[in-house]
Amino acid sequence: MTVEQVTAAVRPATPRQRAARAARNGGEPTLEFAERVPYDAYVHASTLHGLQQPLSDDPGEMSFLMVSQIMELYFGLTCHELRHAQRELRANRVWDALPPLRRAALHLEGLNAAWQGLRWMTPADFNRFRNLLGEGSGFQSAMYRHLEFLLGLRDPALIRPFRRQTEVYAGLTATLAAPSLWDDVVALLARRGFAVPADLLDRDVTAEHEPHPAIEAAWVRIYGDSGPDNHLRLLGEALTEVAERFGDWRWHHLKAVQRAMGAKVGSGGSAGLAWLQRSMARVVFPELWSARTAM
Repeated sequence: MTVEQVTAAVRPATPRQRAARAARNGGEPTLEFAERVPYDAYVHASTLHGLQQPLSDDPGEMSFLMVSQIMELYFGLTCHELRHAQRELRANRVWDALPPLRRAALHLEGLNAAWQGLRWMTPADFNRFRNLLGEGSGFQSAMYRHLEFLLGLRDPALIRPFRRQTEVYAGLTATLAAPSLWDDVVALLARRGFAVPADLLDRDVTAEHEPHPAIEAAWVRIYGDSGPDNHLRLLGEALTEVAERFGDWRWHHLKAVQRAMGAKVGSGGSAGLAWLQRSMARVVFPELWSARTAM
């Protein structure tokens, strides 16, 4: 459906119109609609519930499939919030960047909670349908790669699997080449007068970097000011929440893999558990953490 069709089906209403409708219905919900029910027109619930297509008759596969889809939605939602925060930071609106960052942290909490739906899965449970997945693996999630790139975790090699999906590959290439959220934070600090070396602002954004003493020093200064108007300190805490919740997700991912398949080779060709353990060593917003030693 187009936006116009959705709007027509949902029938936007003012508070006065809602009150009049309730009065006509005698307090009961509306039960007759000219087309599809407005809830489905807006949420597309019938479409969502038609997207589960298990490959086996095993009843547990539905949990695995649907939890994976829920996580994909959370990846996209978190990316949406981080991009919103980037726009505000680029416009020097630090206060306005805080709500999307706080929402992103809460979405990551929801993402973490989704793992609970797979705690029942033993290796025997997973093995009943795992072979049917072939080389399919969460490693191949394009939206997760967008999320990593936005957080500053960059590895250009990881977009190679998508080369034959033209639009997906183009989107990933664009996110990889654009400044990450952390790049925008560093640029903001420079505009606010902190001693950020020029080479940090001009460095290759497609590569990951070690913590820099100048950025660490900036955060030490920021956290040294406990005044209520210190929006940069609030920004630091909002970013910390995002980084911590993302780190929780990586930990839960590792434990879920360990629970369901031990140290077996991953479906996508990786070393499985060992790959995840190495990836956890990559730190999100590194100077925000390393600076705490000097605070």
